[in-house]
This record gives sequence, C-alpha cells and structure tokens, in this order.
Amino acid sequence: MELAETLADVARALLDEDDVEATLKKITALAVETIDGSDHAGVSLIEGRRVSTPAASDDVPAQVDAIQYETDQGPCVDAIREHETFRIDDLASEDRWGEFSRRAAEETGVASMLSFRLFAQGDTMGALNLYSKQRSAFDDEALAVGSVFATHAAVALAGAQQNEQMDKALQSRDVIGQAKGILMAQQNVSADEAFDILRRASQRMNIKLRELAERVAFRTPPDQQGP
Repeated sequence: MELAETLADVARALLDEDDVEATLKKITALAVETIDGSDHAGVSLIEGRRVSTPAASDDVPAQVDAIQYETDQGPCVDAIREHETFRIDDLASEDRWGEFSRRAAEETGVASMLSFRLFAQGDTMGALNLYSKQRSAFDDEALAVGSVFATHAAVALAGAQQNEQMDKALQSRDVIGQAKGILMAQQNVSADEAFDILRRASQRMNIKLRELAERVAFRTPPDQQGP
C-alpha cells in the first residue's frame, strides 16, 4: 500500500506542473527519490532526428548521454529505437555496447544503468535513464517501480507538451490578429484582405506567418516589415 501511495503521489506531483521544462525537472528529481538504487536520473528526448538530454538531476547523466550520442550506441538509444527496457548491472563488463560501455565506465564512474522508453499513445518521446555508481544497483523491484514511474512520467510529459502547443497556437493567433488589425487601419482593407497581405508577404519573404505578424504587431521598422 505504501508503494502504491508513493506512486500516486508521484503522478499527482508530475501533473501539477504546467510546462515541459518544469515537468522534466520534476521527473528527474522524483526518479532519484522514488526508485531504489538511483544516484542520478536524466530524460532523453527525440527532437526531429536528434536525441538530446534536456533535463537531468545533475551533471552525470549529460556526461553519460553525450558518449551515447557520440558513439550512437547504449541503453538509452536502444530503449528509444527498440521500444524496450534495458538494465546494466556492470557497465565495465557490458559487451552489448562495447565502445560506449568502456568509455562511460572510465570517464564517468557510472557502474549501473536502467533505461525506460517514454511513450504515450504509441508515440515514443524519448527515454528515462537511471544511473548508479554501484554495480547491480537496480533489482527487480526497482525495475517494476521504474516501469510504473516511466508511465506516469510519459503521461505528464505528453500533457505538458500539449499545453505548450496550445499556448503557442493561441499566442500565434493573437499576434496574427494584432497584425491584421494594424494593416486594416493603415491600408483601409478588410480582415480577409489583411490576412491575404500577410500570407503573400510571408511566402515572398520565405518566413513563417507568425514571425512576419510579430514584426508588424511589434512595429519593426517599415523597411524590414515586408507587407
């Protein structure tokens, strides 16, 4: 019952955060607190074709992950690619990712790792990675708790990403509305005509409509505005 309550508290704490950055920070902090054996935690995210580590409990995860990205191998990379969970009991003797394992053990002092795929509704967002300076730090219970934790983390992260996308969409709509209003007043045109002016100028100048609208709305000098 105590473990169930702890994980329920984790879920509520993660969902309390509104933006992606705060959610990622909370994920890494709570992972170290909640999952036995964890000395460090980090989140790797897919950004286009790249994988990066935007959040970590300290400097160690970024050091380990940098070696994974450089060698293009490791448990985090494979957790994302193969949609599996990977546990390493002794990094120094691990032979599944030879170059990564050797360098990570020598350069960071990390001995054990546990990597979970982060996904929601089938889409892989990245991976939750746990690190320990001790060998065989993650037992079967840590694996089970980590799996549930990763599920909560993925749901919270997906929600935060959706909130940010909605906020950006609303902000974009607002700034385009402001730009249209300015053009309507300056050029005595209708709302549709003002939008068409922005759209055609955006295509001609090869910049995003929102960016052009910001230039107009925030009164960038006329010779730089375009419309």
